[in-house]
Amino acid sequence: MSDHGDVDAVLSALADRPRTIMSTSAERAANVVREQVAEGRLRSGTRLPEERLAAALGVSRNTLREALSQLVSERILVREPNRGVLVARPDADDIADIYRVRMIIEPASVRRAEADDTRAAAIQAAVDEGRAGRADGNWNAVASANQHFHRGIVALARSPRLDTQMGLVLAEMRLVFHLMNDPHRFHEPYLDQNARIASLLMAREYEQAATDLEDYLRGARDELLSAVPKP
Repeated sequence: MSDHGDVDAVLSALADRPRTIMSTSAERAANVVREQVAEGRLRSGTRLPEERLAAALGVSRNTLREALSQLVSERILVREPNRGVLVARPDADDIADIYRVRMIIEPASVRRAEADDTRAAAIQAAVDEGRAGRADGNWNAVASANQHFHRGIVALARSPRLDTQMGLVLAEMRLVFHLMNDPHRFHEPYLDQNARIASLLMAREYEQAATDLEDYLRGARDELLSAVPKP
């Protein structure tokens, strides 16, 4: 699908959402756009048409510009002369820094986890979601399930601030996934690793889960960096 097709589909879906979900606040508008990126609906390089996006969100142009400025500061969007606002395209330095943050937040969240069957079950549900995506040959769904898995990992810390920070990281991560030419080859090995970590969490073996997660993140970082041209 072309970038134009991507944004048309997103704008149509947003316009169809009940207006009660929307808000005139820039923060809520930013949340909606960020989530579209995190779920893979807006890809790197997609230009965001401000007038149509404001109408789809049910906000003013000024409110939208404030929201877009926030997302630019988060490195999810970029402003380019004569082109406007586009979805960012991460480079090798971005990937290294994203994983630096993840390797601080995610293992620490596991090590601080308390027995919580509900949160562990949500992580297992993300594993099952990924397996279902693989069975259907839907690697975009597998990527979304992986996002849900890692969001669940951080939720173990029971910190709204960490949840917010992880939301920013996951939006950037989805853009990183778009850089991989073969999503099947990239995502498939992590399905089994996710399943192992989920099993450890269900068994409340938090230290082993955190150690495995550190190895997992290092491996993913190195694989991504090897596939992305250096600046």
